[in-house]
Amino acid sequence: MANCIRCGRQLQGFSFGKKICPWCVQHEAAQRGEVVDDARQPVMRTPWVRHNAPTIGLTQIIFGINVAVFLGMALSGSSIMDFSGAELVRWGANVPALTISGEWWRLLTNVFVHGGLLHIAFNMWCLWNLGALCESLYGRWTYATIYLSCGIGASLASAAWSAASSPYRPSVGASGAIFGLAGALISAFKLGEFSVPRSALSGTLRSLGAFVVYNLIFGFALPGIDNAAHIGGLITGLIVGALIALIAPLQEQAPRRALIFLVVILALAGGATQLAHHYYIPLRLRKFSFAPTNRVVSPKHFELATNSSALPPPATPD
Repeated sequence: MANCIRCGRQLQGFSFGKKICPWCVQHEAAQRGEVVDDARQPVMRTPWVRHNAPTIGLTQIIFGINVAVFLGMALSGSSIMDFSGAELVRWGANVPALTISGEWWRLLTNVFVHGGLLHIAFNMWCLWNLGALCESLYGRWTYATIYLSCGIGASLASAAWSAASSPYRPSVGASGAIFGLAGALISAFKLGEFSVPRSALSGTLRSLGAFVVYNLIFGFALPGIDNAAHIGGLITGLIVGALIALIAPLQEQAPRRALIFLVVILALAGGATQLAHHYYIPLRLRKFSFAPTNRVVSPKHFELATNSSALPPPATPD
């Protein structure tokens, strides 16, 4: 939940903008002589009574997990600037041939894996800004669910797009989930009800739109960037954000939000089922023969996924 930048009081659910509570707004107006002396001040909780407020935000926790995974890869690898394909696969990269054959956990693990120092630096910079914004708007647990569901949606879109053309190319990075956060914020600002005038949100909305457009163009222009993950995460975020804004805008409406996320999870599971069915592979959590031409190939092809010399360059959703 957002806090007032003046006194630290908690703002009402789904409030956004300059992050100033009604008490501080009226107090500053009184100092400017715009309010009569005997005007009644709104009664709000003082900042120091929030004993259960978390001291570390979820954005910092997600940031720390990504950095911890990167440090583990750096300590076990040879170079921090560009990890090999085999290292990425071992740490959970999204390889369509392995993911669709039964290793579905790669749809989530790859979100916390990065291809090198510059890759994680750029993604964590974006996460720090967009994540803090999204967490202040939605609250900790809704934000966490949005981040994870958008990351899975991005990975599923990447696997579906690359399965036929490059089924052994590993894809890693948090940017699909970050695009999902941008999509959820765009939906919230366009469809939600706020405690500030709509014009106060226009600058943030333009910044979000510029972020999305610029990075999509950047992804199409440069090779090695998994734009399918970007688009998949963005679409997932737009849908989730729209559903929350229209059905459960208040943080107190936890049951409605839980129902929304249940529907989203079922939709993602249905997408995974359809993807496996397209290649005549049963939906299961174990390895199975993968055939981009709808025919079962030799198990020798799976050696490609652990042989760094045979793997194509990784796709990094920057």
